[in-house]
Amino acid sequence: MEKLIKPLIWFCAAILILSLMGCDRLIPPSGDIVERISDGDTLTVKDAKGNNITVRFACMDAPEVPHSKKERESKRASDRNQFSWGAKAQERVQQLVKQSSDRVTLNITDSDRYGRKVAEVRLKNGTLVQQVLLREGLAKAYRPYLNKCPSRDLVEQAEAEAKLQKRGVWSDAKFINPWEYRSLYK
Repeated sequence: MEKLIKPLIWFCAAILILSLMGCDRLIPPSGDIVERISDGDTLTVKDAKGNNITVRFACMDAPEVPHSKKERESKRASDRNQFSWGAKAQERVQQLVKQSSDRVTLNITDSDRYGRKVAEVRLKNGTLVQQVLLREGLAKAYRPYLNKCPSRDLVEQAEAEAKLQKRGVWSDAKFINPWEYRSLYK
């Protein structure tokens, strides 16, 4: 009987380990899978039903990235400045999403005129992506829509901290707000 106990314990341990290795199939990871990050405030997710949804970040506006060959080749100082900050914001979103195993949770607050869902975007650990970008000075609060922002206080506090510490775009006297840039140059 004692000869059977050790092998039985090892067998049970092996079964337990193998079961845990396949656990992600039994309990699927939570959140939507990020398919694409278009810029510092727009991404595409695949929801639980397999549908692709384009999401615009609520509460904030990130600097623009170039969308055409003409914009990519532009020598205009305002374009270069805007696109440089836009690339930094986009890279930061990519880093955050990667740290979250390419999954985010959305709190959809609205839809915009382009058919995108407007949402607060959270990582697996609950971190609000907008709060990170604003705190690091890689975006600005978009005041016309803050009344639709459930995390308005967090957003305003993060932006105030970046402004006070002169982080990111707050350190750049030549930076043009993204909404002003679009109205002037698009």
